[in-house]
Amino acid sequence: MNWILLIIAGLFEVGFATCLGKAREPDTNTAVWMTGFFICLSASMYLLYRASLHIPLGTAYAVWTGIGAVGTVLVGIFIFKEPATTWRIVFLVTLIASIIGLKAVSSH
Repeated sequence: MNWILLIIAGLFEVGFATCLGKAREPDTNTAVWMTGFFICLSASMYLLYRASLHIPLGTAYAVWTGIGAVGTVLVGIFIFKEPATTWRIVFLVTLIASIIGLKAVSSH
C-alpha cells in the first residue's frame, strides 16, 4: 500500500508540474491552473510524507522524483509538443530502469 501511495504522489507531482506549465501559457485562466497546482502540490507532499513513514526517505524521495520527472517529460512530449529526441528517450528509459531498480532493492 505504501508503494501505491508513493506512485500516486508521483502522479500528483506530474499534475502540479503540468498545471504550472499551463499557467504560463498566454490566453489561459492562470488562477484556475495555479489552484490546480496548489491542490496537486499539497496532495503530492502529503502522500510522499505518508509513504516515507514506511519506505526509507532516500528511496521514497528518489522514486517520487523519478516518477515526476518521467511523467513530466511524457506530458511535455505529448501535451506541450516538446521534441522526443533519441537521447531524451534513452535517458528516460534509463530513469525508468533506475526507479524499478530502487523498488527491487528496497527492503520495504
